[in-house]
Amino acid sequence: MSELWQQAIAAPRLRLFACGLLLLANSAVPARADDGIADVHALPRLEGAVEDTSRPDKYRVVYRVPTPVEATNAATQQLLGADGWVRFVRPLEERNATLNYKKGKQGLTVYFTGSAGRPGQSEATYSATRIYANLPFPDGAADLMFDETRPYLSCIVATPLDATKAFFAKEMTALGWQPLTAETAARWPNADLSETAPNGVRAFYGHDDSDGYRRQNPVMLSLTRRDDGKTHVEIRIAPFALPTELEAGDDRAGLPMPKPTKSSQSLGSATSPSRQAKGAVMAELPAVLAFYTRELPARGWRIEAAGPGTPDDVTLKVASTDETGTLKLVRKYDFTMVELSVRATEAALAARAKAKKDADDRFMADAAAMAKQVIAADEVRRATQAGAMSDAPVKALADNPAPIALPETAEAVTFDGSQGRLEFNSTSSVKALAGFFRGTLKPAGWKEAPTVIDNPTMARLEFSAKGKSVAFTIMQMGPKVNVTADGTGLLASAKPAAGAQPAAAAQAAAQPAKDSTPLEADPSSALPVPKERSSTSLSTSKAPGFDTPVRLELEASVPADLDAVLAFYRAELTKRGWQEKPEGAQTGADRVRLAFASPQGPALLTLGRARGETSVNLVQKNAEAAAKTEILPKPGQARLMLGNIGDADAVLTINKQSVKIAAGTGSPKTPKGPLLDLPPGKYRYEIRIAGRAPIRDAIELGAGDAWGLMVGPTGQAMPLPLY
Repeated sequence: MSELWQQAIAAPRLRLFACGLLLLANSAVPARADDGIADVHALPRLEGAVEDTSRPDKYRVVYRVPTPVEATNAATQQLLGADGWVRFVRPLEERNATLNYKKGKQGLTVYFTGSAGRPGQSEATYSATRIYANLPFPDGAADLMFDETRPYLSCIVATPLDATKAFFAKEMTALGWQPLTAETAARWPNADLSETAPNGVRAFYGHDDSDGYRRQNPVMLSLTRRDDGKTHVEIRIAPFALPTELEAGDDRAGLPMPKPTKSSQSLGSATSPSRQAKGAVMAELPAVLAFYTRELPARGWRIEAAGPGTPDDVTLKVASTDETGTLKLVRKYDFTMVELSVRATEAALAARAKAKKDADDRFMADAAAMAKQVIAADEVRRATQAGAMSDAPVKALADNPAPIALPETAEAVTFDGSQGRLEFNSTSSVKALAGFFRGTLKPAGWKEAPTVIDNPTMARLEFSAKGKSVAFTIMQMGPKVNVTADGTGLLASAKPAAGAQPAAAAQAAAQPAKDSTPLEADPSSALPVPKERSSTSLSTSKAPGFDTPVRLELEASVPADLDAVLAFYRAELTKRGWQEKPEGAQTGADRVRLAFASPQGPALLTLGRARGETSVNLVQKNAEAAAKTEILPKPGQARLMLGNIGDADAVLTINKQSVKIAAGTGSPKTPKGPLLDLPPGKYRYEIRIAGRAPIRDAIELGAGDAWGLMVGPTGQAMPLPLY
């Protein structure tokens, strides 16, 4: 019995051992190389090229050459052309500065930028792309228009009609396309394979999905004989394979837009005096027209008249109770281009203005009353809390990271010796902390300069010694006192806490693992931002009395490495027609700062690293809106708009100019405040209100920036970025 039991156990073990050997043998087989992706590191480069190896990437390479952008662009095109790469332009991207290439079944994008800090030099970037819908390129073809994401090709060839037809019959088959049979076409009820082309020929092809490509719709090849003897070629998705009944997608500016679309954009909103929705719809014009003749009446719009049109161009006049407009549908490439523009009637604008004025007046009245209540309650609270705090003398903290003495009641100490900044909280009173710093700094040779702020809830102390300075702001914040300090007297190396990692090791630990998967854009965001993000915020700046934003600012934190986020924004902003500017570009391992020219105005992208993620700050300015609101700065200057929501007049002194700001300036009743044009720089200013101590502060203005400086009921001024 024992021998039989051992045999019963041994047999399964042998089978398990054999399976293990088979798995090991299979795992030893090397993975097949992806022949659909080009090896960008093996592509030809210009003479003198120096590769940027700071961010290794299998699918992307950046190299620097000692020539300006224009010369580098021309030489690179010649170099890639000699290597067999054929340049094409994507539909609707005729003005895009990025170069697109195809070689066999591989794709490539190339773009150029100035080399930061190196005048007269430039950088070239090669990025591999995948061809999802491969079509043959005839030799010597001109005006090549191609989309690698869906089957579309348009070009002009010098060969006659018959020779061109024979070329595509051979090359389409070589790429897996087969003539479409009537049996296969029967899947589409309205398919007609006998359709002919005027002055040319047509042919239909289907694609076998078994060779690794994504599933393809059948395509229609149209060859048209031109008057000059050349042949025009167009390959597109067969019209019968496109949707005939379109569903509504996301609205654009509150106006309907069908889906699917290749791209869409909007201007204005449902409350704007005028608004517009544009889109490239992937459907035939009759289907798009049917969508709007159904959708617009369902939303209360009337289709009043149709302008003269053609099968490829339709114009309709539309109207509602408050707006009138025009709907234009035009065939372009294999899209139907939609442009729906509407404007509010004069009566509607007057009604909106009155409603807005009434709402603003109510808001300002409520806000003023609330502010007075809050200020009164806050004064009572501060007095109560200040009375509960200890004025007893404070001893020095034993374990101190800063180069000056700190009180033993200091909590949550943050010290940055490289920037000369210090901050902490304390349970001691403002009076006790001010006395502590005076008592410890003066014996050490520091001389105090008097300031106007020294009361039970807030004090400002300024000291200097031997060419160094340090300034303290001590402010009661609820049950505790907050202390911030800065100055050259705090410049020192911070003492590392016990068990702290070295900076390089901590940074490396915080870096996420690189992911080759491109980030995906959130379509609902006004400015591009990846879907994969841990936080995001979008703020708008409007001039008083105007609805159109003059400035959009997006802030986000993305759990991806900086290189992936930079690649995302370069791709997404290029799609929106933004052009990267070489001026002032800053690129580093942990920080990138790039300027762009967007269709609305200048823009700035800043990327950094924080808490193991990539921080994003994207600012877009609307130059046209800023010009209308009179806050657009003069070239090379900064503009300051002043306001005062307090009850008393104020006088602002800045850059040796004194300006009176009347009470209520910047409210709906008096929207336009005084404007100052100043050279870029950092300015100290003073605000004086009768019966109160003057308040001094500073503001930094950049070239091309516009800021609002709003004086509040307490006399403190709040800086607001406007443009």
